[in-house]
Order: sequence, then structure tokens, then C-alpha cells
Amino acid sequence: MKTFKPILLLVLGVVLTMTSCRTEDDLAIDPPVEETIAANSTIANLMSRTASNDGSFDNIIDSASCLSVQLPVTVTVNGIELEINDEDGYEEIEDIIDLFDDDVDSVVISYPITVILADFSTVVVNSDTELAALAASCPNDNEDDDDIECIDFQYPITASIFDENNDLINSITINNDNDMYDFIDDLDEFAAVTINFPITVILADGTTQTINSIQELENAIEMADDTCDEDDDNDFDDDDCNDCTTNDLDTVFADCTEWTVDKLERNDNDLEDNYVGYTFEFNSDGTILVTQASNTFNGTWAATGSGNGISVAINVTGLSDFNDTWNLHEIEEEPGEVKVDLRLGDDRLRFESDCTSGGTIDDTALVNALTNGDWYVTYFFDDTDETADFSDYVFNFASDNTATATDMSGTTNGSWSTTSGDDTELGLNLNFGTGIPLDELADDWDVLEVTNDIIRLKDISGGDGSEDFLTFERTPFDGGNGNDDLETILTDGLWIVASYDEDGNDQTANYTGYELDFNMDGSVSASNGTNTNNGTWNVFSSGNQMALDFGTAMPFEEFNDDDWDVISVSDTEVTIQDVSGGGGGTDTLTLQKI
Repeated sequence: MKTFKPILLLVLGVVLTMTSCRTEDDLAIDPPVEETIAANSTIANLMSRTASNDGSFDNIIDSASCLSVQLPVTVTVNGIELEINDEDGYEEIEDIIDLFDDDVDSVVISYPITVILADFSTVVVNSDTELAALAASCPNDNEDDDDIECIDFQYPITASIFDENNDLINSITINNDNDMYDFIDDLDEFAAVTINFPITVILADGTTQTINSIQELENAIEMADDTCDEDDDNDFDDDDCNDCTTNDLDTVFADCTEWTVDKLERNDNDLEDNYVGYTFEFNSDGTILVTQASNTFNGTWAATGSGNGISVAINVTGLSDFNDTWNLHEIEEEPGEVKVDLRLGDDRLRFESDCTSGGTIDDTALVNALTNGDWYVTYFFDDTDETADFSDYVFNFASDNTATATDMSGTTNGSWSTTSGDDTELGLNLNFGTGIPLDELADDWDVLEVTNDIIRLKDISGGDGSEDFLTFERTPFDGGNGNDDLETILTDGLWIVASYDEDGNDQTANYTGYELDFNMDGSVSASNGTNTNNGTWNVFSSGNQMALDFGTAMPFEEFNDDDWDVISVSDTEVTIQDVSGGGGGTDTLTLQKI
């Protein structure tokens, strides 16, 4: 028996409460016949294939392009156990496999796991045999399959639902591929359905196209199908440099002028933290300019060869860690980020750029606050609370990008610079050298909050995906943290949703009239007098993160997340933010006390 999905249940609920009477106004909203989406139509089939779950991105684990493994999952790669929490974990697996060319590689899955099929249904798998049985239904390497991967929908998308009288009975919001797939699957349950145009689609090269009608959408999907490499094979190295040319390297260095050191490993020593705040510029004339605060370093670079045999010679005076003839392992280009990965035996050097250099970020508020007066570390969290390690230090940041950290034993010199953040618009690079404990501060921090009195920073570890937090304030550390009182503040009275921005879309109106009541037992209720949404909440990471879960209750299910970042806290207002993984959108929720 077919199971009703949440979207269908919502629509049927509305239908049951409506009468069959039509007014003259109803006639004005009859759906245009040419813009309706019928079940099993060409456009419905194309939309379903575009939205279906693509399982090829994790073939390094399951060797199956028509299914994917739900994260987190634990695997043992060549004897090394890894917990894979996000897409960066697949690169960790590849890194271990790539360590040696003449060994026998193995990826052993720790069962049970949950597998997501093409239709987004899930199956619990308990063994390699069960996984192989599911994978047997997938096409072989690079064989034609149903899913269309060279075009994607940009969400949210709104659809209008009509009954058999052509009365508009509901509008629904489709937020992701799973919603879209279920929506298309349920078309036979609706009398008539239209998409509210215009919508936007994203092509394989990262460009977007505005679509204004069903026919335009059908044409766009058909034209995009098979226009890109869908990577439906088990060769995890095929995105490396089989087809690389030196011109490719020239192009990315020309298009993206400011590069930072994402990874540097020499003789089993991780050295990238030593070069936080260093910016590399690879010029077309073969010269390199490296800047770090007020310091500059000059050098040369040259690339020769083709494919996997490209050599990149780097020589920078004063920066011997970089000087060698490296092998070009991969040029990885994604929207908003480019990485150039170099290898030499077990040594690694990876440069990255967001390609947004040239003063496109507004760092005025941060620079003005940072360079004005003394600062103290009032919170530092790296797996555990290590704030006390910095309690004796006074930090000063000069306008020439130099910095000092002074305690009773003397002054340590450092540097700082601004950049675009990984998950936020603005980032702050800090580097106080390799001395303990100041070496812990060396990182490319995302800036969460800036005022004249507080600067709050966050960093997501490239290794295990854990989050570190750093807070500077004007007064020394007193043994507490400014967000420790968040629980007390939220449980003291009722709150309203002052604003909710979902990736640039203002959704505040959906919560008008609701009052939120946070209880110390971890429960929370949101009521507007006629409708009550019950859920749970939790504050952790010493008040720097918050979890909300309203289950499937609308509209508050939009707030469900286990890692909201706490941006600002006062007795009357709390702002939290969540950045979706994989380069996703930013959601910002502000609660205001009544």
C-alpha cells in the first residue's frame, strides 16, 4: 500500500475542510492548462529524474551510483578508522588510499548502516552481502542511468494545488530534492498542479538560468541532460589530473589572484598553521609574490608536462617549506572555491582561493574594532574549554596587520588579516607562531559577530568537522562565558520570532502571532492561541550552540537543527544562525522577548 507523504497529507487536510462552492473570484485563479504538470507527463518525468538522489558522490564507500550511504558512517581505510560526517570525509578516504601506489587498498564499512535509494527511501543494511544485493540493481560504470545530474533546481520553489473544480486549495513550498521527488510522485493525487514561475535552475558549470514556463523548463532539462561528466563510476581518482594541462593551471592562477595554504605536510609534519595569513599570488610571468602582514617574499613558479605528469616547480626566497618540484595531483573547482593540490611522495601542498579577492568584502567594522584598544580571550573551545590558557594575555592589533600577545613572561609577535570566511561573509586570519598556547589561535576564523566590545569567531576543523570557538572581549576572562546565561535568559518569559531569514528569503510572517515558551526541562512550545507546536531545545558548547527540534509541526519544523550557532545574546534578544553544509545557504533566526 502506498504511504502518504507529508506534502500530500497537508493538501488532503485542506481539501477536507473546504466547501464545493465557487465564487467569481475563484474563476480568476483557474490554472492555465499549458502550465499544469500532469502525472507521468514528459516534464514530470524530467523533473523527477533531476530531483532523484544521486548516489555517485560516495562511490568510494559503496561502489554504487544509484544509492548513497547516510552519514555519519564509520569506515576503516587501510587499517585506519575514520568517521565520515560530511563530504570532506570522502577526500580523507582518498588521501589515505593515495598515500601509496603499490599497496592493496581496502575500505571496510562498520555495519549496520542506512542506505538512501534513488527515491530517497531508506534501507538498513547489515552486511557487505546485503549492500552488494542492493548495488546489483545499479547500472555499471558509466552506463546510462535515469538520474539527470547536469542541472539542479534552486530552492525553495512554490507550487499551487487545485481541486477538481479548479479552485486553488493550497500553495506548498518545496525546499530540496527530496521534497521535489515526493511532490512529483504524488501528482496523481491532485486534480491540477502548477509551478509558480519564475524559478531558477543551476547548470553544471555553476551558472544559473531563469525559467518562466513549463515549456522552458522542459527544454532546459532536455538540453542539459548528458552535457557533463556525471562521474557514475568507481574510479575515485578520475577527478584528478588525467586531463589536466599547464594551461588549466595558468587559467586558475589568473582567475583567482589570492591563494592561501590549505594543507602543507612535510616529512609527516603538518605545517599549514605556520602559514595562516600568508597570501600567494602566482603571476603569469612566472613570479610569485607572498604577503604576510607587512612582510613580502618573492619567488618563481613554472609548470611543465601534461595530464598526471605535470610538474610544478616553486622557489620562494625565505620560505623553504614550499621550495621543491611538485607533482600536480588535482585542480578542484567548485562554485566559490578552487583548490590546487600538489604532491611529492608523502608530502602535500594544497593552495585554495575563493576567487573573491580585490576588496569585495566589507571588513570596516572588524578592522575598526580590532585595531582600537586592548582585547582579551574570554572564550576558547577546541574539543574542550581551554579559555584559562589565555587568561593572562592582552592582545593588541595594529593597523599594519601586526599583532602582539603580552603576558607576564613577555610579548609574542603575530599577524592578522581579513578575508572572506568559509561559512560567513567575513573571515579573520590569526597567527602568533608555534609557541604554546598561542599556536592554537593560528587559523582562518569565520567571523560570527563584531561590535566594539566583542568579536566572536568560529572555525570548522578540516579533519573531523568539529567546531572551534574563539571570543575576544574588552575585559579579562573572569572564569565564565558571556553565553553561559542563555538558558536562564530564554526560560525567563515568553519570546516571539522577530525575524527569520531563510537563505535570503524573509519567512518572518509565517510566525506572526506565535509566542515561544522555553522550559528548563528542555521542552519548548510555540502557540498562537489556536495552534500549538511542541518541541525540544538544548544549549551546548558553553552557550555557543543551540539545538531546536519541533518534529514535523508546521511551520516550526523549519527551525529543526542540531547546531545553530549563537550569534548574539542579550536579556531581550537572541540571534542564532545556521549555515547548511556543502556550501549551502544561511538561515538566521532572531527571537525577541515580549
